[in-house]
Amino acid sequence: MTGGIATGKSTAAAVFRTHHIPVIDGDTIAREVVEPNSQGLTALAQTFGEGILHKNGTLNRSALAKIIFSSSKQRKKLDQLLDPFIRQAVNKQIQQADAPLIVVDLPLLFERHYEEEMTAVAVVYIPEITQLQRLMKRNQLSLEEAEKRIHSQLSIERKKERADFLFDNTGSVENLTTQIENWLSDFNNRFL
Repeated sequence: MTGGIATGKSTAAAVFRTHHIPVIDGDTIAREVVEPNSQGLTALAQTFGEGILHKNGTLNRSALAKIIFSSSKQRKKLDQLLDPFIRQAVNKQIQQADAPLIVVDLPLLFERHYEEEMTAVAVVYIPEITQLQRLMKRNQLSLEEAEKRIHSQLSIERKKERADFLFDNTGSVENLTTQIENWLSDFNNRFL
């Protein structure tokens, strides 16, 4: 499952979890692979400099964000650097999950070509203008900062075009929940 930043992937993932579907959270994994003393954090500091670290050795996310959201070259460097660590952790969790359906929640699913490893891809969709408004409100960002973050990913419209399944999140949480539950019911009827 994928979508853009602030499109509601976490909300959709929570619905799957309430139905006891294992959800592998790419954002959580991305944070874990840069914990203090990890190979991922060491690689980041070697590439982007010690200035991305707090005095206690933890990642200074705002310092790193300033670097990567000001340059697409730096952002690509970050993605390429962390991809092996994230991919290994995702694959390990997939192998450990014992279920007929596993949801892998990855914001950069298409950008990092994970779709090649998935059976199908669901996209949580809202129009970009709504995405922009939600992101600005949620993260207290300026218009420019929010646009930089949105444009650092494949556009939500392109993701929508590439989806096998679409969960439209322009309505209420209840509406999104109903869509997912209907999809799950269809999945259960067809495969279980």
